[in-house]
Amino acid sequence: MDEQSAQQPILVEGLVRKFGDLVAVDGIDLAVERGEIFGFLGPNGAGKSTTVRMLTTLLTPTAGRALVAGFDVASEAAQVRRSIGVALQDAAIDPIMTGRELLNLQAVLHGLPRRAARDRGAELLVRVGLDAAADRRVGTYSGGMRRRLDLALSLIHEPAVLFLDEPTTGLDPTSRVALWEEVRRLNTEFGTTVMLTTQYLEEADQLAGRIAIIDEGRIVREGDPTVLKAAVGFPTLRVDVGEEHVAAAVGALAEMGDSRPARTGRVAIGLEGGAARMADAVRALDDAGIVVQHMELDPPSLDDVFADATGRRLEGADVSVSAP
Repeated sequence: MDEQSAQQPILVEGLVRKFGDLVAVDGIDLAVERGEIFGFLGPNGAGKSTTVRMLTTLLTPTAGRALVAGFDVASEAAQVRRSIGVALQDAAIDPIMTGRELLNLQAVLHGLPRRAARDRGAELLVRVGLDAAADRRVGTYSGGMRRRLDLALSLIHEPAVLFLDEPTTGLDPTSRVALWEEVRRLNTEFGTTVMLTTQYLEEADQLAGRIAIIDEGRIVREGDPTVLKAAVGFPTLRVDVGEEHVAAAVGALAEMGDSRPARTGRVAIGLEGGAARMADAVRALDDAGIVVQHMELDPPSLDDVFADATGRRLEGADVSVSAP
């Protein structure tokens, strides 16, 4: 591994993937630094999972170049696979085997000696909180337990880079937080480089030191989440007034800040002056005879960053959001 690859274990240049006439990933560039948690954020169908499948050698790029752990994903796929751990959203885990048996099998497939495999499997079962359930069949595990087992399976060979594709989809809040804590520990204690793909804003905010937002196959924002949010500007005032009153509410609040994307029946603006102008907003709406159902003032979020870049909201954008 050369010096650049050691410092940037994921390096992507002009990466493209087409499915017939559909361009799923459209010439993206990425560089993930050693030891960081990098968040790859975007709505369903944006190209997140397609990108990860190319980086993990499950799909061949149509064009461009990608190096993972210093190896080319197209011409050195076997070396890439030996260097990475992968926990995919749709991973299939044999429900008949026990957690311990699956870890031992995974270790054998990676060529670990029997004793080392047994010790490593036992260590990981403790680390992900499954030691008490190690000898139960996986078919009896909850969704959160399966996700934690999948994480342990991806770590059995101590990979240089860990790919987590939508790791907490479908999990309850408690299981989600537990998995976040485990990912943080892996990164802090072992310096594992993690590429996390997610559509959950809070997940990216909680875990990632840097993020890239992908939309329609292209990177639309990249950087430190705190810096990206600060660049959006004023906090967002969101007012629910009912669909029939949206136009009047927009007019009443027009001089208080720029319009921002909002779902149907809601008005959103970047409120100049922040909380100090809330009373003015309430008076303006009252003077216009508008009944307010709900009002909130939120600091800039990653959803605001996405909206600023694309003109629509990240969550529910396809069905309920109208652009300004």
